[in-house]
Amino acid sequence: MKLRFAPSPTGLLHVGNARVALANWLLARQKGGRVLLRLDDTDTARSKAEYADALAEDLTWLGLDWDESFRQSDRLALYAAAAERLKASGHLYPCLENEDELKAKRDRQLRAGRPPIYDRAALSMTADQLARARANGKEPYWRFKLSHRSIAWRDGVLGERQVKLPSLSDPVLIRADGSPLYTFTSVVDDLDSGVTHILRGEDHVTNTGVQLDLWEALGGDPRALTFAHLPLLTDAEGGPLSKRLGALALRQLRRDGIEPAALAGYVAALGTATDPHPAMPRDLVPGFRLDAISRSAARFDPRQLLALNRRWLHGADFAAVQDRLPEGATEPFWLAVRGNLDLVTEAKAWWEVVAGTVVPPPQEEERDFLRAALETLPPEPWDEATWGAWTGALRNRTGRKGKALFLPLRLALTGDEHGPELKALLPQMGRERALLRLRVAAGAR
Repeated sequence: MKLRFAPSPTGLLHVGNARVALANWLLARQKGGRVLLRLDDTDTARSKAEYADALAEDLTWLGLDWDESFRQSDRLALYAAAAERLKASGHLYPCLENEDELKAKRDRQLRAGRPPIYDRAALSMTADQLARARANGKEPYWRFKLSHRSIAWRDGVLGERQVKLPSLSDPVLIRADGSPLYTFTSVVDDLDSGVTHILRGEDHVTNTGVQLDLWEALGGDPRALTFAHLPLLTDAEGGPLSKRLGALALRQLRRDGIEPAALAGYVAALGTATDPHPAMPRDLVPGFRLDAISRSAARFDPRQLLALNRRWLHGADFAAVQDRLPEGATEPFWLAVRGNLDLVTEAKAWWEVVAGTVVPPPQEEERDFLRAALETLPPEPWDEATWGAWTGALRNRTGRKGKALFLPLRLALTGDEHGPELKALLPQMGRERALLRLRVAAGAR
């Protein structure tokens, strides 16, 4: 078994790509197969080296690896040789119509109530006509002559599928400048590199029919290929996810503080009846089932992803996050705040509370209570018992309890009405900071 993930380095990796990459990786690792990372970079105008580097970095961050890798831009000689074989067998034919001429043809077909597919007029072009065109500086582009049949296969996710080739235009495989297109290079590479299973998005179903026809024209046995197409993702409201891809690029999610285990666990469960749980890909391998994926579109809900992220953080050891915490942050600090975080980036604000400068809001109406708090503040050293001893003394002195006792103190010490338990924060904050903040909140000089 050999699978491939074949992104185009024309942008950043988004969650839809990540879902396909993860499914390929999980299936290969579960079945003892190999994974090929192929960069489909024949679109030289849009492909960029920085995107290729980012793709590899983001996949590694997600916990994926691969057994081999190559770029299509390094294999142009292979595509040129395959094109010559198709020309010799009559499967690839030259065309000279420009885009305006093609549009005029499509418009006429639509007005006549016919499907706007290419009419194969170029097949009647003679060798002399082609030679004269070239002598005048016009180079042809090349179309693949599709078979007059339907292509059927049993899809690993979608079930029985069929593409009627006569309803499609013959695809352009080679541009006039000689550069190959994706439809062509993908088949040549899959055939040459021994790919056995192709797992990709549902938007490629029609491509699959075309590429199986091309696969056979190049001498491949279609029985050697297994296809599975994942239904596309929608947003939480069922709308197209593509309009929001900028916010859902892995690079942005990573910067925002999403953990790879949360993203992998969530994406792996999308479209299945399985409750998602945060886990790195290596831990998801045993439970992966291609046949458990629904044929319906799956909804990507950032709120569910955030809930998984929160779940992971609440159980994360200090060592797992230490390199992303503020400088000087300690293990006791992490254990104190992790239960209140949605994102690891939020730890910075709590480090400011325990080790920085926080100016609490004035509480004029609580002045007498806060002055009593100042007078009963225990001497150091402090530990987790200090908070209970202090608030106990305040309760006895003021008669306050519950929210009336705790909220003014929390607001004075942290500047926030909510947050981690103060019994854990107070010893890290220290008596000097606590005194200063209580005085500011009480309006004392």
